[in-house]
Amino acid sequence: MSDVIDDKSRYYIPFIVERLELHQETTAEKEDQPLFVIGMNGVQGAGKTTLVTTLAETLRSPPYCLPTAVLSVDDLYLSNESQQQLAKTHPMNPLVQHRGQPSTHDIALGISVLSSLRAGKPTKIPQYDKSKFGGQGDRVDEKEWETVNQKGEKKICVVVLEGWCVGFRALGKDNVQRKWEEAKAKLAVNNYEGRLAYNRLEDLVFVDKALMQYDALTDQFNAMIHIDAEDTKFVYEWRLEQEASLRSKKGDGMTDEQVRKFVDGYYPAYELYTDPLRAGVFGPSSGKQLRLIVGKDRKVKDAIRL
Repeated sequence: MSDVIDDKSRYYIPFIVERLELHQETTAEKEDQPLFVIGMNGVQGAGKTTLVTTLAETLRSPPYCLPTAVLSVDDLYLSNESQQQLAKTHPMNPLVQHRGQPSTHDIALGISVLSSLRAGKPTKIPQYDKSKFGGQGDRVDEKEWETVNQKGEKKICVVVLEGWCVGFRALGKDNVQRKWEEAKAKLAVNNYEGRLAYNRLEDLVFVDKALMQYDALTDQFNAMIHIDAEDTKFVYEWRLEQEASLRSKKGDGMTDEQVRKFVDGYYPAYELYTDPLRAGVFGPSSGKQLRLIVGKDRKVKDAIRL
């Protein structure tokens, strides 16, 4: 096993190795080893990229030597043109005026990628450039996408799907309305710091309905890692740091004010879907989910197996 290079590796690498070994044992009689899919969720700026890189490098290296692909849900965003069309079609819904919320991803593309990998076919891994169009973002030209499972290469057997909304499951209109009404009640007595209450119920239901499509990805997970912030509001500071780094590298990106408004658009989803994710995306006591609770410094405060 690779040396631990951060305070999270000692938790999630043994967890994934254990799940992988069980997967290999239970599918040993099959001629072709079925694809092992790992979901990884964390609020923006929590450090998912570092974790995914470490995990993938560990699995690719001895003693495991497992060909591993990484797919970000961000790379499944609609093209800029399609996103603009979505925004124009629903002009009164602020949640879909920019990329981010469920409904702004091309889920059919994600399903196609996983299906192709399962079949062992040459597969292009989508890429998205968030710096394009002044930070609005757009898909990278397909010609530039990395192709895996090419002739002569070992077939990909592990896939990591990471992203801020990975593992979120739709609540249904009644549950969305209940949470919305609770937020409204807190707002009425000046005891509210979220964003859910500032949205129309119909806009929230639209996003929740779109989220149902994401089950086609979530239901393929063999394991789940959840990087959970002690306080979800940490996302504002973390995302500001992330965008500043992007501007430095790319020379383009969102201003601080744009970032705050951008996160405002995401925040209702955190209010709706974080608690169910904490309870377990596979249901209670599956043993397939690891929840790492991190503080503002992004260091682990607690680790919980679900």
